[in-house]
Amino acid sequence: MAPALLPAPLPLCVCLLLASGFAQAGKLLVVPMDGSHWFTMRSVVEKLIQRGHEVVAVMPEVSWQLGQSSNFTVKTYSASYTLEELDQKFKIFADTQWKNQEKNILSVLLGSAIDLFELFFSHCKSLFNNKKLVEYIKESSFDAVFLDPFDVCGLIVAKYFSLPSVVLTRGVACNYVEDGAQCPSPPSYIPRFVSGFSDAMTFTERVQNNIFRLEEHFFCSYLFKKAFEIASDIFQTPTTAYDLFSHTSIWLLRTDFVLDYPRPVMPNMVFIGGINCHRGRLLPKVRCSSTGALRIT
Repeated sequence: MAPALLPAPLPLCVCLLLASGFAQAGKLLVVPMDGSHWFTMRSVVEKLIQRGHEVVAVMPEVSWQLGQSSNFTVKTYSASYTLEELDQKFKIFADTQWKNQEKNILSVLLGSAIDLFELFFSHCKSLFNNKKLVEYIKESSFDAVFLDPFDVCGLIVAKYFSLPSVVLTRGVACNYVEDGAQCPSPPSYIPRFVSGFSDAMTFTERVQNNIFRLEEHFFCSYLFKKAFEIASDIFQTPTTAYDLFSHTSIWLLRTDFVLDYPRPVMPNMVFIGGINCHRGRLLPKVRCSSTGALRIT
């Protein structure tokens, strides 16, 4: 009997498995965002460290959750605001959300979020004013930047130093994910987050959905105005959202297809929705007795 032939992909798989043992650990630059955004990013960073990767995080001296860690190197830079100012701006923002729950979310955010996020965005200017830190990043030969895009500073760092970027996000307002990834997002079929519509929209709802998208564009031009002004100063040329978001190499989306409506995605978009879930316990063993009753052991 003639020997059975191996499937064509198998030799390639064997080669990859053999070569994986010779893979070298990478050197990763982390540009985190403060607050709850850091919790998920930190869990990913810790897992990367366990796998042998070298991690360096750059962060402002003033923050809520960011701080020193024995697991990875931390490089800090001065901030133009104090912790008291940060707390005050966030309190105004939070109080506004509770008092205006029935109003349009865009009008509410437009009044309360701009001051808070302008304070957030200002720390990136402080980073690039630290010439010693900029020179350190330039000479360290990082393999990639791991970042949260809502802060925008990580996007600026990745583009400035011409480094591949890995973005971790639940989603970005203003359609920046789709625009940056050049991913189709027709408003006639994909409901905007603020609309409350399903993917089975009537003609009237589709018209309203288009209006919501125009409102987002208007809102974002104000919300991210400070960030793009800072980016333009750093690059010494007018910089748009597309200039920054289109530089992204991989999108790690902290969501799942079952939580959102069907929509087009690009090959560099990876769904990792389970990353925020606790590991479940094993199910109990079930035995059937002779009488047909179930017994859990």
